[in-house]
Amino acid sequence: MSSDAESGASGGAGRRTQGRSRGRMHRADESALSPVGAIGRVTVPIPPDGPGEVLVAVRGGSEAYTAWSTTSIDRDVRVVVVDSVSARGVIVERLPP
Repeated sequence: MSSDAESGASGGAGRRTQGRSRGRMHRADESALSPVGAIGRVTVPIPPDGPGEVLVAVRGGSEAYTAWSTTSIDRDVRVVVVDSVSARGVIVERLPP
């Protein structure tokens, strides 16, 4: 019985450790996919009271996101993503000169 208890204990510990490890990798993967901090360009002007669109360099390519800002931003202005509000929505600010 003690060998069963030992194998059960070590098997359980291994599963718990493995689960935590996978959880950490999952979170790291999510941050690698996040557009926060990425540089982009406004493709549809962003009004102060609604969304526009930005093209952001992420994951080795460019992706379009719906974008909001506290100030209006014209087309072709470079921006930085400061927050992500959904899978396809971001908050941006003008890129400092």
